[in-house]
Amino acid sequence: MSFRQSITGVILAGGRGSRMGGQDKGLVPLLKKPLYQYILARLSPQVGQVIINANRNQARYSESHLTVISDLNNDFSGPLAGMQAALHHAKTEWLLFVPCDVPNFPLNLAEKMFREKGDHLACYAQDSEREHPTFALLHYSLKNQLDDYLARGDRKLMLFMRKIAAKGVIFSSETDSFVNLNTLEDSHNWEQQQK
Repeated sequence: MSFRQSITGVILAGGRGSRMGGQDKGLVPLLKKPLYQYILARLSPQVGQVIINANRNQARYSESHLTVISDLNNDFSGPLAGMQAALHHAKTEWLLFVPCDVPNFPLNLAEKMFREKGDHLACYAQDSEREHPTFALLHYSLKNQLDDYLARGDRKLMLFMRKIAAKGVIFSSETDSFVNLNTLEDSHNWEQQQK
């Protein structure tokens, strides 16, 4: 079995999109295609299967014929809540999480993280400038630790990564690959660059 078959890819699209004027970020159209479909096109070849974490517009996301799961609670408590839901849904040993608003993330994300994780049960991406913990590879066995963490009211993603001794995997020459589209202006600029 290839390492890809042991990984479920998870598109995190469960946020409020507050900086996007309240729009569902994953569904913002870019060149007439929803943003999440750019994520899906890059993620699908890297993993065995893909699911989407979304807390609204599930029917729209379901048009992709992928499984769509919601957070286990309904308080929009951030990416960790999406990770928790996916870990509870997991049918594979590993889950690779990617946010729905970073359309140029590395095409070797899964392979590099899987190869460099060593004995760690979790790792996350970083470039030469900063950490990107929403790009994370987690072992399914971490779900109880994440349940406990969230039950205490904690929400900080990087704090959880440190707590579980996650390894930072460096994508040194790919700083631009992790640029996210937070605003409609960001989306417009990205569209212009593609033309």
